[in-house]
Amino acid sequence: MNSNNAKNMFETDNIKALDALDRAHLIAFAPYVWEASKLLIEKGILNIVDKSGTDGISIEEIVPQTDLSHYGVRVLLEAGLGIGLVYRKADKYLLAKTGYFMLKNEMTKVNYEFMRDVCAEGAESLESSIYHSKPEGLKVFGNWNTLYEGLSVLPEPAKTSWLAFDHYYSDNTFEVALELVFASNPKKILDIGGNTGKWSLQSLHYNPEVQVGIVDLPGQLAMAEKNIDAAGFKGRVQYYNHNVLDNSLSLPEGYDIIWMSQFLDCFSDDEIVGILQKCHKVATADTRVFINETFWDRQKFETSAFALQMTSLYFTTMANGNSQMYDSQVFYKLIEQAGFEIIKTHDNIGLSHTILELKKK
Repeated sequence: MNSNNAKNMFETDNIKALDALDRAHLIAFAPYVWEASKLLIEKGILNIVDKSGTDGISIEEIVPQTDLSHYGVRVLLEAGLGIGLVYRKADKYLLAKTGYFMLKNEMTKVNYEFMRDVCAEGAESLESSIYHSKPEGLKVFGNWNTLYEGLSVLPEPAKTSWLAFDHYYSDNTFEVALELVFASNPKKILDIGGNTGKWSLQSLHYNPEVQVGIVDLPGQLAMAEKNIDAAGFKGRVQYYNHNVLDNSLSLPEGYDIIWMSQFLDCFSDDEIVGILQKCHKVATADTRVFINETFWDRQKFETSAFALQMTSLYFTTMANGNSQMYDSQVFYKLIEQAGFEIIKTHDNIGLSHTILELKKK
C-alpha cells in the first residue's frame, strides 16, 4: 500500500496571494474565530439554521429559540458569515458547507470536542511548555507529570473527549491490523500501552486461543481489566504494571507479537529508542513488532497532515511536553538506532495510519 507523501505538499508555497491574505487574517483573529464558532454550535444556533433547510431563517426567528439577546445572535451570526459557517440571502441565514461539516462530520466533531475539553484552556501554556519540556497546560486538570498518570481520573468532560479522540482514530485500523498481526498465527501477543483494552479485546474475539499480555500504568490496567472481565475473557490476559520509562524494569518475555498502537508518539525521541531497546531485549529472531502510528508526512490530504501537526501541540502543552505526531523519517531513524529493521510498511490504514512491521537486525 503506497502513500501519497504529504511532505511534498509542504515543499512549495503555491497558495494564491489573496488566499494567503485570507488565511493570515483568520490566524490574526483566531481567538474570536474559536469563541464565536463554539457559541454558534453550543447555543444551538447552527442547528437552528440547519433545520431551516433551503428556506433559511432570520435573526428574529432564531432569537426566541435561544437564551441570547437579539444583539448576541446578530453578532455571532455575522461572525459566522466571515468564518464561513453560514451564508445569507436577504435577511435569511443558511448553513454553509463549513458549518455542515462542523455539525455533521464525525471526525470534525471528535477533534473539536477534544480541543474544547482537553486542550483549549491549557493552550496558552505552549511557550512555557516548550521552554521547560513539560506539559505546563496540564495544571488546569491536576498536578501530574504527564496526562497519562491522571488519565483514569481525568475530570469530565475531558476524560470522555480524550478517550473518544484516541479511540476514533485507532479503532478504524483494527480490521486490517488484525489480519496483518494474525497472519503468522501468533499464540501470544503483548499489547504495550493497552489503555482501556480495546485492541486486546479485538484480538481475543478474533482468535479464541490467543493469550494476551497488557503493559501499562495502574489506572489504565484497571480500566482494561474491568472491560475484559466484563466481556468474559478473564483468564486469557496477563496484566503487567510497568512504567516503560523505568529502565530498571524489563518487559515480559515469550511473546510472538509485540503490538504498540498510538503509543510511541507519547514519548520523546530518546524515550522511543529506550522503549524499543526494551522490546529488542525480549524479542527473538522470530518475534515481530507492530507499530501503529499516524505520521503527518504520510497522509493523503493536507488537512490530515495539518490535524496531526496541530495535535503535536497537544503533546507539548497537555500530555508530556516532549513528544509529537512524528515525521516518519525522524521515526524510522529511531527504529534503526534501537536495533530493529522495518520489513513491511502498510500505509493508509483506517483514517490516517501507517502500520510498521519490525524484526531484530
